[in-house]
Order: sequence, then structure tokens, then C-alpha cells
Amino acid sequence: MDRRSFLQFATASRKAMPSKQSTLPTTTTLMPYTGEWTLEQAAFLLHRTTFGPTPAQIYQAVENGLSATIGALFAPQPAVAPPVYYNFSNDPNVALGETWIHTPPTLGIAGLQGSRRRSLTAWQIGKMLQGGTSIKEKMVLFWHEHFPVANINNAQFGYHYLDLLQRNCFGNFRTLVEEITVSPAMLIYLNGNQNTRQAPNENYARELLELFTVGRGDVAAPGDYTNYTEDDVVAMARCLTGWVARTLEDGTVAGVFVPNRHDTGVKQLSHRFDNAIITDAADLEYKVVIDHILQKAEVAMFISRQLHIWFVGTNIDPVVEANILAPMAQLIIDNDYAIQPALEALLGSEYFFDASHRGCMITHPLDYLLRIAGCFMATSEADLLGEYRFWDQIYRMATSQEMVIMDIPSVAGWKAFYQAPQFYDFWINSVTLTLRQETASDLMNGIFTGGFRWELDLLGFIAQIPNNTDPNALIEGIAALLFAAPMSSQQLAFLKEILIPGLPDYEWTIEYSDYLSQPDDPDLRNAVQTKLEAMFSTIFKMPEFYLI
Repeated sequence: MDRRSFLQFATASRKAMPSKQSTLPTTTTLMPYTGEWTLEQAAFLLHRTTFGPTPAQIYQAVENGLSATIGALFAPQPAVAPPVYYNFSNDPNVALGETWIHTPPTLGIAGLQGSRRRSLTAWQIGKMLQGGTSIKEKMVLFWHEHFPVANINNAQFGYHYLDLLQRNCFGNFRTLVEEITVSPAMLIYLNGNQNTRQAPNENYARELLELFTVGRGDVAAPGDYTNYTEDDVVAMARCLTGWVARTLEDGTVAGVFVPNRHDTGVKQLSHRFDNAIITDAADLEYKVVIDHILQKAEVAMFISRQLHIWFVGTNIDPVVEANILAPMAQLIIDNDYAIQPALEALLGSEYFFDASHRGCMITHPLDYLLRIAGCFMATSEADLLGEYRFWDQIYRMATSQEMVIMDIPSVAGWKAFYQAPQFYDFWINSVTLTLRQETASDLMNGIFTGGFRWELDLLGFIAQIPNNTDPNALIEGIAALLFAAPMSSQQLAFLKEILIPGLPDYEWTIEYSDYLSQPDDPDLRNAVQTKLEAMFSTIFKMPEFYLI
């Protein structure tokens, strides 16, 4: 299929803004889902909430039921070992294979910071690949997009930032905003380091209001955006003065309050915040600011809207605002800004499982790549350092497709999550479409790095599909695991023609059965493997595989 045909298909298959919407949900309620719970619903939920769910994980979700599956998504996860050097041995204080997170960089050593940054981004990819049936890493990426950073040269600042996202990813939004506000990475990214009583810098205060918490709203008057005013930006910037990013004596990093850099004067907020007066609260004043912001109910609506775009789709009209987002926002408020109850309600609702939401998103590059690597990639014999090298390859593939973790292109995030009316369509263009196809081929051919080879285990994948000696059942089973919607008879026939071109069904039955009876026979194995490679190479490039 050429690019024009793909884009026409993708645009027709995803939901745009209400003015373009043709397929509306049949239900708009947060009432718990009571419909059938089959492979279709389980696969949809796990693809939206995890990276690359395996057949075994999806089948287990079917067996467990919806309630237990949601419980597993939010279950506490064991601590993950911090990032290590995997390709750098010139640090006199940290050996290859050891972590650098609490060791200040030795000045003058070429390549040290770059190696730490590569270690950090590879580590984050590894956590996504190994996340299992937990929503944690999807939420980490959600908050990374919501509170973006870029150009953080100090990898210890970057690790601190990712660690606080992981600790708070479906916890309390108030705590998350507080920690982000004085985190070294954000202080660097939005100029908090330069925010002093002599020269207040408004960058972070503006984005705190406009993009991170309450949202701008409609322009009500010059300098008045309905939810806040320019005067509020100025006053809050003064409140946030005094914080700097520092490396401490024990090697940890933190935002540090410097009293003589802080504006101790009285600050007055606008009528949008009830003309509140903020007096000097020293190193606690940033929390006072956040408390004033979070008193506004629109904050919970704003966050609910972002969660909907991330997990459900961009089709938000007044009915969805009233019947989905407002109840979610109320759950957030009732739980003192804890995010989990509202998100659990959304993911377990009739609305979430409405058929109109399936296939309405174009997968972002990390979702696309990790669907292949997570579902199919055989475990290599690589040691930990070899795994890091493979994770770095996935990071580079995503980077080439315009999704760079720890280097988001705008303070507003990736365009796919905020720029109407295209939204997710931004992931596909003349460059990135070709790169998707090329990376799919690269993964199919296997990745050789660090002395280890990573290959797709296609035989292991189809071994988990029931009745796989029947080519029709096999292809339907594959589609149920990978595609957002059932295949048409034409699509089934198309894929079967690639699997067994011009041959009757029993040819696959005989050939695959012969392999199963003698799996160590290289000729039998290669005959089946070649057919599967041809079919899966096509599947990975089909528009249906790009949708989620």
C-alpha cells in the first residue's frame, strides 16, 4: 500500500475532532463495563496501557477477568536497578557495569556525560520493554510528555526527573507537581535557576498554569485567559524565586532553596484566584502557589482531558466533557488529587470499551517499535551490558521517527497529543512512514550489537495461538492479538496468500505439523520460518498494525 492510500486509511480509521467525527460512541458513561470479556477486549486494554503485551499476557488477562486485570495494571512494582555504564570505562570513580547516579561527573573526561545520557535513555527503554502487565511505564511516558524536559546535559538531573515520575506516576498529582517544580531538570529546562528576586523569570510560572495544571481557557479580556491572568504569571514567578539545581556532597542531586535569591515581598493574585494574597513562605512558598492553583476545579478537568487523549482518543465533545471528564475530575477532587481512582474508572468503563475507540489512534513510534520487540523478540543470550546496547538501538529507531525521550521538541509536548485537528496523524509523514517500514525490516532481519544477536521468535509467537495448524485460525488468532479490529475476509485471504501462495490450506497444516513432529530438523524449521517471515513482514507494514 502506498503512502497516500495509507494516510487515507489512517485518517478515516482514527477519530479526529468532533467536527470531523463520523463514528460516535454508543455509550458515554463511566458506569463499569459489563459486556463480554474476550480476547478482543483484553488485547485492546493491554495495548492501550502497556508496551508490547505478549500472547501469554493477553490470554492471562482473559482468564483473570477485567477487574483482576485492572488490579494487575496498578499493582505495586518491584524496584528497578538504576542505570549503569554499558559502553564507557573511562570514569575513574565508576566501573563499567556500575551505576553512576550518585557520583558527580569528573571534569575533563571526554565522553563521560554523553555516555551517562545514553545509559539513561537505554535504561528507560529497557523498563518499557520489561514492564509486563503494569501501566506504570505508560504513565511515566504520559507524565514525561505532560511535564516535558529537553537538553538536560547532566544525566544525574535526568535520572532524578525520571525517578520522580516513576514514584508518582499514578499517585498524587499535587505531590507530582510539587516535586517537578523544584526538580533540577525542570529548574534547568524552564529557567528556574535564573528566577531571582532581582530578575524574576516567568517561564515556569507560565507553563505551570497554561500547560501543566489549569490550562489557558478562552481569552476573556487582554491578559485574561479565563483560568488565569498575566498578573498571576508575574506574581507566581516571584513566589517561585530562589531555587537552583545542585549536586550535593553525597552525590545526589536536588533543587536547593537559596534564601537571598527569593522575593520575600507580598504577592497578590488576580480575581481568577479570588484576589488571594501570598506572604513570604520561604522554601514552602512554591507549595502555597500550587495549593492556590489546585483549588480550581478546572485543574482536575484539564488532567482528565489529557488522560482521555492519551488512553481513549481525541474525540472530546460537550457530551464527553459532561458525562466522562466531569465525573473523572470529581473523582480526582474527591480523592485529594490522587490520579489512580479516576483512571481506573475510565479504563474499566463502558465508555472505554466502546467499539468506536478501537483503532482510533495511530501508534506513536515507541508503541510501534515495542509492539514488535516486546511481542516477538526472543531473549538473547546477552548479559546486562548487551541488553543496554539493544535498548539503545530501539531508542535510536524511535529518535529517527521523531519521538525522542528526554528531548521533547516543545514545552507543549509532542504535537500528536495537543495539536488539533491532526493529533496522532503527526506520527506519519513521508519520512517517518518509510522509517517505520525500514525499522520493521531491521527487526525482522535481527539486530546484532555488542556481540549478541536479537531475533524475532515467530515460531514461539504462533505456538501460543490455538488451532494454529489451520491457516485461517492462525491468521485470525494473530489479528486478534495484534489488530485493533477484526479482519475482513479479504484481509484474511490476502495474508493467507502470502503465507501459502497459491496453495490449499492443508499444505500449511502438513508443513507445520511436520515441523512440530521434528522441531530440530533445520529444513523443516526453515521452510516454516520463511513463510512466517514473509507474512509477518507484511503484517508489520499494514495500516491496521499502525493503529491501536
